[in-house]
Amino acid sequence: MQKKVKVKPNSKQQKIEEQPDGSLTVYLKSLPIDDQANEELIKLLAEKFDVTKSHIRIKSGLSSRQKLIKIDTDI
Repeated sequence: MQKKVKVKPNSKQQKIEEQPDGSLTVYLKSLPIDDQANEELIKLLAEKFDVTKSHIRIKSGLSSRQKLIKIDTDI
């Protein structure tokens, strides 16, 4: 499964909002420094979709706020 994700780093709280078009807006507490935000994003998505962190991969947008995430739900 692939999801478009808009990341908002340095937020006061962590949360995931699903948009009407199926994309996700993810609010992260960490700053986008040294891959901290990407690591937090993967951790949150793994919890939401009930998969391990290794099943989630950032396909594009590694250094952007707009990302394309691939989630392997076939365990």
